[in-house]
Amino acid sequence: MMGKQHPVSLAARNHVNRMCLAADIPLIESGTAGYLGQVTVIKKGMTECYECQPKPTQKTFPGCTIRNTPSEPIHCIVWAKYLFNQLFGEEDADQEVSPDTADPEAEWNSETVARATATEKDGDVKRVSTKEWARSTGYDHVKLFNKLFKDDIMYLLTMDKLWKKRKAPIPLDWQHLQDSACPQEDSPASGLKDQQVLGVWGYCQLFQHSVETLRSQLYNKGDAAELVWDKDDPPAMDFVTAAANLRMHIFSMNMKSRFDVKSMAGNIIPAIATTNAVIAGLIVLESLKILSGQLESCRTIFLNKHPNLRKKLLVPCVLDPPSANCYVCVSKPEVTVKLNVHTTVILFLQDRILKERFGMVAPDVQIEDGKGTILISSEEGETEANNNRFLSDFGICNGSRLQVDDFLQDYTLLINILHSEELGRDVEFEVVGDAPDKAPPPQTNQEEVNSITNGNKDSARPSTSSMAAPSEADDVMLVESDEGETLSSSPTAAATAASSKRKHSDAETGEAFNKRPRMDQSSAAAAPTAADDDEDDDIMVLD
Repeated sequence: MMGKQHPVSLAARNHVNRMCLAADIPLIESGTAGYLGQVTVIKKGMTECYECQPKPTQKTFPGCTIRNTPSEPIHCIVWAKYLFNQLFGEEDADQEVSPDTADPEAEWNSETVARATATEKDGDVKRVSTKEWARSTGYDHVKLFNKLFKDDIMYLLTMDKLWKKRKAPIPLDWQHLQDSACPQEDSPASGLKDQQVLGVWGYCQLFQHSVETLRSQLYNKGDAAELVWDKDDPPAMDFVTAAANLRMHIFSMNMKSRFDVKSMAGNIIPAIATTNAVIAGLIVLESLKILSGQLESCRTIFLNKHPNLRKKLLVPCVLDPPSANCYVCVSKPEVTVKLNVHTTVILFLQDRILKERFGMVAPDVQIEDGKGTILISSEEGETEANNNRFLSDFGICNGSRLQVDDFLQDYTLLINILHSEELGRDVEFEVVGDAPDKAPPPQTNQEEVNSITNGNKDSARPSTSSMAAPSEADDVMLVESDEGETLSSSPTAAATAASSKRKHSDAETGEAFNKRPRMDQSSAAAAPTAADDDEDDDIMVLD
């Protein structure tokens, strides 16, 4: 069983999913997100696996947006986390916080270029690393403040074209804010402290206090010491809250409470004890069904924050069959990867594509060139000499096919290479749709049964396969009553329609099967009338 969802656990969930598929063991997958929750059962060949549907990835933002033109609070929070590392932690060139002069939108005229160049050469702010400059000032909070929230903002304003269609930022000055501060800002507001939104001067004071505390921690650790940002470290969290809110104010955004900033900065979805308890109970109920051999009665159950139209918080749904496009649980997984074979090296293929993108642990790769050329071996040292060579060095071109085996997961994947020299900016590869010019599946024969499959060899065909005998297919008719659509007895049309709708059951009333009586084919004409009597049923399957 898998529990609360978190981006960090995605790779672990994928691995558990593949191991359960390989061992043909049922898996109960569940997760909670605040007041929302879900439980589902995964069974090889019977239901969707965990990777049948793509999962949302953690959103990233262009560096020029973070440094020059933030438009959302999350942009300012990310900038503040970068700033913490630049001042107190491990410096990273990809986490620079100063204005980005390479921004493609920041096209200056000759007068502005001269003014900006003069500022670089003659101004008080020298072009040194942020940490080096901060140390030279003794982490003086006033100098830090004016550099980050005044000088850098004024420098941004010299990039004229950035502000033709945007509201220009407003620089802040420490002395001016101190002189104009209202006494009311120092008085505590009502409500929980973490959920209060302070004024501008309140965040200035929080910035001062957090900088002084972090400076003391840094000096106590000695020279060349570094701090690590942690959402549960109060001074670090105070610093990010203050810096992010001051930047939000500069760029005319509504400021956020410490609680909100912590939720976004730490990618946190608050845990609700009652939600976890409900989902844990549902996990037990689905487990009892599996242990009783009643897999067909298992359901995907969603816990909603608000009741639906039938005043239900728990919504059970019929388990979906395996996705035909899944590259994990189908009998012969196959994907197409678009990349440039002249610039992609073997190490990138192994680490970024096979391990990071497709979740493999120890891949072995061979080229389907009739020679069985080994490109990557999971045995240490066997193919390390290939790491920095390009794919094209091995004769890989548009249309080449790679067979990838991960024996630790009992997983085999066929990769079709689609060569392209016109990938988007900063795009190194893309996983596209079905393989190009893929031949239609052959008729069932002994050779297909014995072909490569993931997991047990005797389960090459899922139990939900539509490859049934013609006489059996003709006995199934799909009737859609509520929409008044044309009836069809075609197995293909029935399968298409069935997959386009999620079949809801009335599991909460205990009448999941009484509302779909089995009837002979002669009663098909009466189906619309029968269906009209029950508003809950959109689909009826008749024998």
